[in-house]
Amino acid sequence: MVQVIPDTEILWKYKLVNAIFHVLLLHSGPTILKFKLDVNKLGMETEFDQIILFLSRRINVKWLESLELLCCNFEPPLTFNGFNKLRKIDFEDVRVTAEVLQNFLSSCPLLEEVFLIAHEEEYVDENFINPVTFFQCVPLIHTLHISKYYMKYMAAGGMPDKLPTSLHLKDVGLGVCLMDRDVISSALCIIRSSPNLEQLSFLMYDNEKFPIKESSIKFVDLQDDLSLTLDHLTYFGIISFSNNVFERECVKLIMAKSPVLTLVRIELEDKVSVDEELKILRDMIYRPFSCASPSAKLLIKRPKTSS
Repeated sequence: MVQVIPDTEILWKYKLVNAIFHVLLLHSGPTILKFKLDVNKLGMETEFDQIILFLSRRINVKWLESLELLCCNFEPPLTFNGFNKLRKIDFEDVRVTAEVLQNFLSSCPLLEEVFLIAHEEEYVDENFINPVTFFQCVPLIHTLHISKYYMKYMAAGGMPDKLPTSLHLKDVGLGVCLMDRDVISSALCIIRSSPNLEQLSFLMYDNEKFPIKESSIKFVDLQDDLSLTLDHLTYFGIISFSNNVFERECVKLIMAKSPVLTLVRIELEDKVSVDEELKILRDMIYRPFSCASPSAKLLIKRPKTSS
């Protein structure tokens, strides 16, 4: 006699999905304002897509304005027509094809904040949306944070010095390798196309892994670039600062181009020693360089994990 033991995980998933739909179907009270579901270990991507579709059609659900997804696959049903009221998306380690993401962004006309974060390259489609198309999909965007792999594939198709139309961006965070000409050119294109930019953050990566190349973009030369203006920038931050010469020149460039800048925050990379930190302070503070804002303050922080 063979005893068949049901798969515990499948059984739990079935019970959970059944309970969720049971509650949602029976709910006839006040408008649902928030719906949170944490099912990271159950592999419920297909079921979650159906839940999103179900919520988008319910009349007693407040118009969905924010969508946060973590560690899942995102492939909405073919009948999904987007969220007309969605204003923010936050995707972290979400597997989504370029085509699906483009269609999704295009179907959410009120999007203002977009966060696309991937800690591993496998989460990003190498055929990522080209930058011109990307910004056409989100014409109202004012906040954009994208990590290094999204920047890498966005930059792969090449970018102009400036986009055809100005962006409404006010808060930008980018994963940046200053040794990669395509990536830094893409970052500069976004900055040039954002005349109202108020906050700018760079998360550095791989700068210390590559030798300095004469062919790399020289930030000193960019100080004479009249197309690069930061008239509204009040905050500039660099995370994982490794004391690369281009990182230092990048900070000086931003400070030279930002007349209302109030704070420059540099968070050091783990491997930067205390002696190197002192050298950074001497280079940034005691050596004279152009600073457009008389009230700009420089703050250098060691990472919380370092001793």
